[in-house]
Amino acid sequence: MKGGRRRGGLARLRRLLWQLPLLFVATTVLQVLALRFVDPPVSGMMLERRWEAWRGDEAGFRLDYRWVGWERLSPQLPIALVAAEDQRFPEHRGFDLEAIERAIEHNAQGRRVRGASTISQQVAKNLFLWSGRSWLRKGLEAWYTGLVELLWPKRRILEVYANVAEFGDGVYGAEAAARRFFEKPAAALTASESARLAAVLPSPRRYRADAPGPYVLRRQRWIEAQARNLGGPDYLAPCCGVPGGAGSR
Repeated sequence: MKGGRRRGGLARLRRLLWQLPLLFVATTVLQVLALRFVDPPVSGMMLERRWEAWRGDEAGFRLDYRWVGWERLSPQLPIALVAAEDQRFPEHRGFDLEAIERAIEHNAQGRRVRGASTISQQVAKNLFLWSGRSWLRKGLEAWYTGLVELLWPKRRILEVYANVAEFGDGVYGAEAAARRFFEKPAAALTASESARLAAVLPSPRRYRADAPGPYVLRRQRWIEAQARNLGGPDYLAPCCGVPGGAGSR
């Protein structure tokens, strides 16, 4: 009798172990599919920053996050983000193999470590995950990146990135950043201002868009030149269209 119960318990455990991967796949697919149509009220990185502030007893910390749709972004901002972070964004399917190969060669020479994350990968990390370099997080990032590319159009990926990227400590999204640093809406950002916001993305808690140092100013000029070389906002028209806004100059 005891043996029968034990065998029954093992059979249930095996069924559960088979079901868990299917549950994970179904849950994550539904999660990503829902956010194709629903604007995210919060992101994983925002929750992590709130937790850090609470643990560090940062009494004055305030998270500033204001969502705006694609049509309320300056046409200069998406091209600045692409020029700064992922120039092959319209072409790849989530992973830029050429950039990964170049990064491996660069890092193998003992230089400063260079990453090769695409905008799609950064959306997956910022929206669904947490910071860190564990293999678990990297694996989940790859999984979510694949789902985002499969289930979202390119324009949605870039729209979400512009809204959940951190542009300053606790300042998330282009609208919050534009109003905080330039006292204007994201629709009115100029090419120069858009490039400066993109310039702080490698380390938004270290660099400041409203008080740029030499590094940010150099990177801003480089991003502006790269955006022009790509063809400006029209570069993204085939995959994303060009957003509306007053900052087209």
